[in-house]
Amino acid sequence: MKLASKGMAVVGETEIAIGFRLVGVEDSFDLTGDAAAAKLRELIAEKKHSLIIVSESIRNYLGRDLLQIELLTDPLVVFLPLPGGTDEESVSRLARRVLGVEIGV
Repeated sequence: MKLASKGMAVVGETEIAIGFRLVGVEDSFDLTGDAAAAKLRELIAEKKHSLIIVSESIRNYLGRDLLQIELLTDPLVVFLPLPGGTDEESVSRLARRVLGVEIGV
C-alpha cells in the first residue's frame, strides 16, 4: 500500500509567496494580516499539507491560536522571519523549537 504524501504550502508577503512559487511550491498565498491568519487556519483544517511555511509577521494576527499552532506536528507550521525584521529567530533557536535539536555553531 502506498501512502499519499502531503505537500507544502506557504502563506506570507509577496516576496515570500513569489519566491516559493518560483521554486515550485504551487500552494503559495500572497496574503498578510487577518487574511493570512484565516488562510493559515483553513490550510490546517484541510489537512492537505504536511508543512506550512508562514511569514513571521502573521503571528500577531493569530491571537489565542498561536501556541496551539506552534505545537502542531501535522501539519508542521514553521514561521519564516522576513529579512531585516526586528524579531528574527535564529536558525539554532528555530531548529530547537521546531525539531527539538541543538545546532552547535
